[in-house]
Amino acid sequence: MSRIGKKPIEIPDGVSVDVKPGTVNVKGPKGELDQVIVRDMKVSLDDGVVTVERPTDRGEHRALHGLTRSLIANMVEGVTDGFERRLEIQGVGYRAQLKGKSLELALGYSHPVTVQAPEGIEFEVPEPTQVIVRGIDKQLVGETAARIRKSRPPEPYKGKGIRYQDEHVTRKVGKRA
Repeated sequence: MSRIGKKPIEIPDGVSVDVKPGTVNVKGPKGELDQVIVRDMKVSLDDGVVTVERPTDRGEHRALHGLTRSLIANMVEGVTDGFERRLEIQGVGYRAQLKGKSLELALGYSHPVTVQAPEGIEFEVPEPTQVIVRGIDKQLVGETAARIRKSRPPEPYKGKGIRYQDEHVTRKVGKRA
């Protein structure tokens, strides 16, 4: 029994998808991405629409079906528009600046923290307290932003540290004398 399930992925103009057994390759104006997929999932390309089918309705196949569809949809979105994560730096004297392709952070330590940009990732610092991480691979953009945030996560008493732009940090009252 074959189920199509989730909605098919429409391929925009300027993007080409190459489906081979076990892999999917997507090329677009911003770059090229490859993804290894589970061989149980059947990926087909017909008239600019990618569909993913699963062999059975077992829970494992349903989960892999949704994962495969999301991975391919994110690849298509990445090579057309790209992804970005915005980070805010809060704290007196905390700031960021670009040094070539790497990011140098002053976070209250006795030394600056340097973050190297992985292949396919670029940093932008519009203000000393803002960092934008951009790339075509959604997973790599999120992982790089998480590594930057991990160098000084926001603390709950004064709120100092690096946080995502839309992140809310619950503040604690602290000691009372």
